Amino acid sequence: MGDVLKGRGCAWEFEDGGLRITPEPGKASKLSMELGERFVPYDALADVMLEPGARGRMVLRVVPREGADPVMSAATGQLQESLDPYRLVLPAATETLAHQYADEMRAALSERGPAERFLIAGPSVPRSFKAWDGEAAFDGQAVTFTWLSSTASPAKYTAGDRRYPITEIEGVEWHALEDARGSLRLRIRGHQRLSNPNNDPASVVFGIGWGATHHSLPFAAAVLAAVQAHMIEQVAAEG
Repeated sequence: MGDVLKGRGCAWEFEDGGLRITPEPGKASKLSMELGERFVPYDALADVMLEPGARGRMVLRVVPREGADPVMSAATGQLQESLDPYRLVLPAATETLAHQYADEMRAALSERGPAERFLIAGPSVPRSFKAWDGEAAFDGQAVTFTWLSSTASPAKYTAGDRRYPITEIEGVEWHALEDARGSLRLRIRGHQRLSNPNNDPASVVFGIGWGATHHSLPFAAAVLAAVQAHMIEQVAAEG
C-alpha cells in the first residue's frame, strides 16, 4: 500500500502500518477539519466496508475497534452519518480501486475485539469552546469552566468558576446538541453527580449555536485521551 484515494472532502492514504486521513480545506465536514490529519493503525480497526452510496457513488468505511478511538468513545454512537470521520464517499469510477484497498485493509486486520486502550491519538490540545452557560478550556492538564453571568444558573454562578485537573477526572459524558439540549459532563472523583447538568458545576450545557459537535466532541475526546494516558502512567509507576 502507500497509495492515495481521494473522495468527497478527504483523502485516504494507505500506508504499511495504517490509514492516514487528511481532510480537504473548504470541502471536509467541520468535524473532520477540527480533528485534522489523523493516522489510524490497522490494528485499531474492527471492520472495513464498501457499500453503494447515493447517486451511483460508493462509500468506503472503516470501523474502529471499541475503545480504540477517543473520538468515537466520546461520541457513544450519537454522530450523524454525514459526520462520521471514517466514511469516505467516492465517485463510481473508483469502485475497482476501492475494492482493492478495502481487501488489502481487511487482510491487515488482526484483533477485532475491544481495545484495552486508545490506539488512535486524541485531538490536539489546547482546546476551548463556548457553551450556553460558560466557556470550557483544556490545556492538557486541567479542564476549566468559566461561567457566563447572563446564562449560567444561579447555582453555578454562585459556586464560582471551576478547575478540574486530569488527576481528578474519571471520565467524560458528551451529549450531542439535540432539540436545543446537550451537555459535556465530567465525572469527578468524589463529586456527587447532580441529575440536572444546569446546576452541576462539573458540566457545561449546550444551546443553539453553543457547544456545536465540531467544537465540543473533539474537546471531550482530548480530555478522555489525557485522562487515560494519566491512568496508564499511574499504573506503570505503581507497578
